[in-house]
Amino acid sequence: MEFVEILAVRRKTMYAIIEQGGKQYKVSEGDVLRIELTDAAPDAQEIVLDKVLMVRDENSVRLGNPYLEGAKVTARFDGTAEDSVVKGPKLYPMYFRRRKSSSKKIGHRQKYLQVMIERIEG
Repeated sequence: MEFVEILAVRRKTMYAIIEQGGKQYKVSEGDVLRIELTDAAPDAQEIVLDKVLMVRDENSVRLGNPYLEGAKVTARFDGTAEDSVVKGPKLYPMYFRRRKSSSKKIGHRQKYLQVMIERIEG
């Protein structure tokens, strides 16, 4: 494949920018994504993300103010929502005051939902 053909293929893909858990993600169909934990039912098979900020397809770009009306992104879990909970990396924040013999080490490990983007509508 030549470079020009690769660019043509990349331009034709549809993508959306969504907001979930206070963060923004650029997603396209087939992407695997880790999002913040939500209150999905433990036996749910899919989740609908309706806070869509922008949708781009082959020939148009639609922007929301702040969200697009009628646009949604459907993502499915690998199994159920309960099975899709994954753990992030272990972080060790440290509080330290110099010359005070005072330090505190805290461990934290965030949990995420791992989803696969199935459909972009809008």
